[in-house]
Amino acid sequence: MGHKDYLFQKRLALRFPMDSFRFDFRGNHESGGQRTQGGFAKDVEDLVMVVSYLRNTYGYEIDVVVGHSRGSVVGMYWLCTSEEGQHARAMVNVSGRYRMDRIYDVAEAYKEQWDAKGYYERTVTVARQAVVERIYPQDLVEFSRWNTAIVWDKFPDQIHVLTLHGLVDKTVPTYDAVIYSRALGARTPGTHSLHLIEEADHNFTNRQDEVVDCILQWWDALGQGCLKTGILMTGVRGKL
Repeated sequence: MGHKDYLFQKRLALRFPMDSFRFDFRGNHESGGQRTQGGFAKDVEDLVMVVSYLRNTYGYEIDVVVGHSRGSVVGMYWLCTSEEGQHARAMVNVSGRYRMDRIYDVAEAYKEQWDAKGYYERTVTVARQAVVERIYPQDLVEFSRWNTAIVWDKFPDQIHVLTLHGLVDKTVPTYDAVIYSRALGARTPGTHSLHLIEEADHNFTNRQDEVVDCILQWWDALGQGCLKTGILMTGVRGKL
């Protein structure tokens, strides 16, 4: 569970050279409703409603989508399935999961409570507040069946994508970033740039400014029309 201001999101918004809008999915932090572990379809509905609100109230059009983890999965699905997504220019995929069935890697930790109570209960901290979450076996079934493979055939050809992933991510395997590179790297005129950050975990703990710097560097390159599919900053020695 997360919220709209954790990790790098607010820092990026303060430095990004255009208006931006951050929001919590239902049941997270300041948004009402009920969150479920496998409720990706509901998250997509939330994003559809937010886009509609921004368009109808302020006349905004969506130029770039930035997501972390679950937000990346939802953002890419929306781009694949919405009319507005066909006109976007860019997507930033940070720690996005591709192999949804790997959620079962954690299922063994849930088994004792599932057998005893029918659900697994845990307490997590969201915006410095303790939140109790219940995870049911059906949640993992729904989670594992979410269709991330849609990006192979439906992701808009014109959208430029940056995929960022930490090399010590213990929540989403780093190899998922490679799969997204393979899925999105053959499109034209859109490009796919991959950037892996050494010793960074799923939430980029103590590395969030580096994430923002990377996104802004990629955005500048997009604006200059010099992006090429491959490893971000190919040919730049930098700090080794």
